[in-house]
Amino acid sequence: MRSRVCEAKRIVVKLGSNLFFNDAGVIALGRIFSFIEDIAAARLAGRQIIVVSSGAVALGADALKMKSATASLAQKQALAAVGQSRLMNLYEQGFGKYGLTAAQVLLTEEDFSSRRRYLNLRHTLTTLLDMGVIPVINENDTVSTTELEVTDPSRSFGDNDKLSALVMSKLEAAVLVLLSDVDGLFTDNPRENPKAELIREVQEITAEIEALAGRKSTRGRGGMATKLQEARIAMNSGGIVIVANGLKTGILRQVFNGEEEGTLFVGKSGPLSEKRRWIAFASSVSGRIHINEGTMNAITKKNASLLYAGVTRIENEFEDGDVVSIVGPHGQEIARGIANYSSTDAAKLIGKHSGDIVRLAASKNYDAFITRNNIAFLTDHR
Repeated sequence: MRSRVCEAKRIVVKLGSNLFFNDAGVIALGRIFSFIEDIAAARLAGRQIIVVSSGAVALGADALKMKSATASLAQKQALAAVGQSRLMNLYEQGFGKYGLTAAQVLLTEEDFSSRRRYLNLRHTLTTLLDMGVIPVINENDTVSTTELEVTDPSRSFGDNDKLSALVMSKLEAAVLVLLSDVDGLFTDNPRENPKAELIREVQEITAEIEALAGRKSTRGRGGMATKLQEARIAMNSGGIVIVANGLKTGILRQVFNGEEEGTLFVGKSGPLSEKRRWIAFASSVSGRIHINEGTMNAITKKNASLLYAGVTRIENEFEDGDVVSIVGPHGQEIARGIANYSSTDAAKLIGKHSGDIVRLAASKNYDAFITRNNIAFLTDHR
């Protein structure tokens, strides 16, 4: 399976905040330029590399002699503004020494949740790669507060872990490399249990695997829990993920060469189509649609559209064209889809048949609440 890394032509590399400083709290220039050297070598060998880089807030705090952990939301946004130019200066200087050009791309959650903006973003990034440029992507903390103030990792970019998985999925990269200050996923916390063993390969993210992740980073906002969530995005997109220790010398070169470093998460066969990737992993889900057992079997096993007759309850307000979550009879999220009707119309049609749409809805455009080609499954239920 590691041979797939050697063969990959498009790779996303995510660098966590903890990698930018040494134990004394000083900027680790040697380590950063070592990453740049390995990325440059891969790019000059014909690979397309996208860098998703944290560090702006931490670099801003370093410049102003502040502690980012105790800073207010407004202060963190200010620190990001100070640190972002310093972050890009490191990449521009480093890649410039190899005759390569870096491009700064700052993103917010809306760049993914809006399909029009997502398509524009995809076109821009693809063009940059075709031009031989190395995109350096970061969450735009100066204007977006989502990552800075949300503590639930499922709702934030999680120190850019989620951002890197979305970029990997949307640009159909074959490999996502997540570098932080841990060797990978262990059977227990290695800092507390010296007998904990590194898990070399994960075929499926089960409840047992999720239970192994708990520790958060000190300087960064992510942790192993967010890495598992984003590994699931990448795996469902048909790609593979490697979580490895960025503190190890030459780690990127070793990973690129297919050496057995870190934990490898194996992508599923039959990746989602480009449109279904966007549906499944859109950052913003507007509502939740609860369905009964019969409807769940129909959409998962018979590739059927979701009809109102099988809907038992809806949550939250949404408009037609919004992405909604489809929830099974036992409360589990099984899929996401694009709603053909607003929550106002849907509330009138719960449990009804297609023939009632003309009478109860503001207008009839579709027989189905969600058509089958606009349903994307989050796990393999078939």
